[in-house]
Amino acid sequence: MDKIIIRDLRLKTMVGTFPDEKKSPQEIILNIELGYDIRKAARTDDLSDTVDYKAVKRKLIEFVEANSFNLIETVAEKCASICLSTNGVISVKITLDKPGCLTRARSAAVEITRP
Repeated sequence: MDKIIIRDLRLKTMVGTFPDEKKSPQEIILNIELGYDIRKAARTDDLSDTVDYKAVKRKLIEFVEANSFNLIETVAEKCASICLSTNGVISVKITLDKPGCLTRARSAAVEITRP
């Protein structure tokens, strides 16, 4: 399966269940793999024959930064739904990191794959 990948998309949102996490937006990092057959786009060299990953990025930023969440699992699931609603995307894998939320660890993360 072909993939279109967006790496290290850094966003700010309110996410967490503890009172100190609800005081200000926190950074999350998304890594996204969109399953998509790229053969037609490779043949035509035309943006209209592929996924406009800039448009996907804008949708994700708009959604995530305009909302608040208790769980990173929820953010990942909602982002997967947005990606799957993009014409031609047949699967998505999202890894979402929440840096600095655990002492002695770089981040906590969830990874989901949806057909």
